[in-house]
This record gives sequence, C-alpha cells and structure tokens, in this order.
Amino acid sequence: MAMNIDIPVWKDPQGGIVACVEKIKVMNENLEELQQMAQDALEDAILMGCDEQQVKDFLVRLMQSLHNPYQP
Repeated sequence: MAMNIDIPVWKDPQGGIVACVEKIKVMNENLEELQQMAQDALEDAILMGCDEQQVKDFLVRLMQSLHNPYQP
C-alpha cells in the first residue's frame, strides 16, 4: 500500500537535510510498514465493533508516547 500522505524531506536535529539515499530508503520503508500495521489494526478494530475515532485517538497517543532511547 502506498502512503496516502506526503513523505517529508528528512532533516537532522540541526535542520540539515538527510541526503543518504540508503537512510532515506530505510526510513520510508519503516514508515510504510508502520502505516500498513496501523491500517490493519484500525480495520480489525472496526470489524470487531470498536469506535473508529477512539482507535485513531489511541494511535495518535501511542505515537506521542514514543521516546528517544538515545537521548542522554
């Protein structure tokens, strides 16, 4: 499934553009996989009778709860 949102130009923490083709490829593939997993979870939830908006709100909170394990 192609992503239905525009993929941004990836930047480093200083605002510079990430130019490595391989890094960009991995990043985009990871996000496409994540989108497909989230779509599958949403569809399953709807088929099981869950409220669509509640599931979407939870997925947003889930993403917001992620933390950077590399920060000092």
